Amino acid sequence: MTTRSVTVAGLLESRPEAIGLPLEMLGGAGGLQRTISSPHIQKTGLALAGFDEYLQPARILVFGESEVRYLESLDPASRIRVLAAAFSHDIPCVLITGGWNPPAELLTASDRANVPLLRTPVATPAAIAKIAVLLDDELAVRQVIHGVLMDMLGLGVLIVGESGIGKSECALDLVVRGHRLVADDTVDVRRRGETTLIGTCPELTRHHMEVRGLGVINIRDLFGVASIRMSKRVELVVQLERWDTEREYDRLGIDEGHYEIFGLKVPLIRMPVAPGRSLAVLVEVAARNQLLRARGLNAARDLAGRLDRTLRDDKDIHADVDAEDDVEHGGQV
Repeated sequence: MTTRSVTVAGLLESRPEAIGLPLEMLGGAGGLQRTISSPHIQKTGLALAGFDEYLQPARILVFGESEVRYLESLDPASRIRVLAAAFSHDIPCVLITGGWNPPAELLTASDRANVPLLRTPVATPAAIAKIAVLLDDELAVRQVIHGVLMDMLGLGVLIVGESGIGKSECALDLVVRGHRLVADDTVDVRRRGETTLIGTCPELTRHHMEVRGLGVINIRDLFGVASIRMSKRVELVVQLERWDTEREYDRLGIDEGHYEIFGLKVPLIRMPVAPGRSLAVLVEVAARNQLLRARGLNAARDLAGRLDRTLRDDKDIHADVDAEDDVEHGGQV
């Protein structure tokens, strides 16, 4: 698991315009390697009024209309003083929202302190929301898991197990059955927010799969673009295990297991592997069953409940019969 940071240059290279946040650099090019390690944005106009000690390091500082107008209201000497105080902190960059033109002293202070000065035409509330989403993705904690991630009926299924147990062969069979491959062999899992796990494939191996006996194949070229997906939420883990005759396996499915990633518990199904078992069919059924459970339908618990009710009814019937026999014979014998 790794905690990430992103440089200002990396932020500009991440194509923020793709989410409707075009950015242009106005000054401070010498600080492009400054790092951003917090997804939280700070917009504290009080920093320009002498309360700069509350500026947090490694956070983007946003200047909206109120900050720009306040700077314009100051005389040049005061602007230089308050900007020098603000830029003395470890600020990765300053983002001007709303397309406002910065005062000349702001450009000069940016170049002198090597703090990149960025500008976007997007209004302040929307800009903060968009850049927070972008940073949340860039700075998410990540973990590389050895396995296969599939999109099955809209459910993200992570297939794990020891090397050579048949994960890729199972995934290939699932692709043939119409499901979509996200990643094979190496799954890059990142946590988004507090409860969401997103799995992707490293750029180098994207769309490729290694199958023993066939070698490396390109799923997109073989089956078309509908057979692949760039990323998917991890919602179910299927762990393939070699069949152990000495082990007692769960035959009802009432007890629910969990696979822990970043402290989050994902539903887990342990699938024993043995000759003659169709893994692809079993994994697909597991995915369908998980979708039903998410809707509140649990076949194992429903069956157990009906069995308990039947046993209770039979017990009540036998108790009534015994009571009637006691009455006919004038009491217990």
